[in-house]
Amino acid sequence: MKADIGVIAGSGLYSLLEGAAENDIDTKYGKPSSKVGIGRIGKVDVAFIPRHGKEHTIPPHKVPYVANIQAFKDLGVTRIIGIGAVGSLREDYKPGDFVLFDQFINMTNGRRDTTFDEGKVVHVSTADPYCPEMRSVVADTMMTAEINMHKTGTVVVINGPRFSTKAESKLFASSGMDVINMTQYPEVALARELGICYVGIGVVTDYDAGIGGQEPVSFGEIANKFAESEQHVRALVKEIIPLIPKKQSCSCSRSLDGAVASKSVLE
Repeated sequence: MKADIGVIAGSGLYSLLEGAAENDIDTKYGKPSSKVGIGRIGKVDVAFIPRHGKEHTIPPHKVPYVANIQAFKDLGVTRIIGIGAVGSLREDYKPGDFVLFDQFINMTNGRRDTTFDEGKVVHVSTADPYCPEMRSVVADTMMTAEINMHKTGTVVVINGPRFSTKAESKLFASSGMDVINMTQYPEVALARELGICYVGIGVVTDYDAGIGGQEPVSFGEIANKFAESEQHVRALVKEIIPLIPKKQSCSCSRSLDGAVASKSVLE
């Protein structure tokens, strides 16, 4: 039971692979969000995890992030495509647009966000947290498909499950952040720790509270907006996967080079 690429998605995408075998996987960090679906897209073995569970029963602050990424690692996954709904902090990032993240800002708290919390000290760089090789493939695919997309986006990650106040949204927007989400961290950072390439794709569902004079929206409205884009998301993923090189030529797989602290290094 192996897979080359992992896909993890949030609100609105609870299945991806038709006829996939569902596997009950247990990792050293516990069980992932749900059984892991494993199937094929083209000639590529793909594993899929719905981030909030198949029935959306797991809130963002309780998603078993470490177990999810470890489950992919245990299956042999070397590349992860992470998809999620995002709120816009800019008037030109419109509902229905796709955003290819290049940076994140973590505003969460209380989440387990490392696999190196005992045994040894490791300082992994997340200066450029998203895989450049995968970002290039996704950007080219979206341009060819003529999808309304933004090649870059700084996503601020909040704890949830509540949405922002207008004051918080104003602060985030004035600080140069582009979109807001509740799950990108620690997901992408954990992938980097385990040497897995990660690309993050956001689907803009709404303007965050007070942005552009828009009225705040409900989760139901956000879910409905994501559903409108679901067909495009599925088609995009199926286009992307066969184009991703199997061999990692980026530095993601070498994330631990020079990152492990030791007495000899410190002396």
